[in-house]
Amino acid sequence: MSKNRKYSDEFRLTVVMDYLSGKFGGYVKVAQKYGIHHKAIQRWVALYQLYGAEGLCKTSGTYSGDFKIYVIEYMHTNKLSLTETANRFCIPCHKTVAKWERIYFEEGPEALQEERRGKHMGNKKASKPKKKVDENEDLLAEVQRLRMENEYLKKLNALVLEREKSERKKK
Repeated sequence: MSKNRKYSDEFRLTVVMDYLSGKFGGYVKVAQKYGIHHKAIQRWVALYQLYGAEGLCKTSGTYSGDFKIYVIEYMHTNKLSLTETANRFCIPCHKTVAKWERIYFEEGPEALQEERRGKHMGNKKASKPKKKVDENEDLLAEVQRLRMENEYLKKLNALVLEREKSERKKK
């Protein structure tokens, strides 16, 4: 059972029809018959029940930023799982929705407007280390400031102790 195997629309429809006929038993039995994972069959059946045979057709995989934002917000508003959301919007793989969700929460909704395939991916990766460098510089500056503050307080404390000592001697 190959994880990355692509199946034709006709094959998917045949598998769904075999499952729905009930002749072969449940998902696991049909999966054994065709040598595929039963979760794939569950997904195909759900797509078929929602959209008919069209739901089993592969889509292009290119989505607008507005669509991605809408999908993520719809999923959270309606408390849907990744798989339910992918089925609802006829997105072939729930991992696509998971990736959009990660981007939405880590980088903000506007980041979903960016094209991240091809040349753009290299540019995005190049800009991330700069952010990390900026963060490191900020942290180093804060550490330096805290060290200076600490030294100042130590000197102040030493002066106060010295003054108290000299006042005791006078008495």
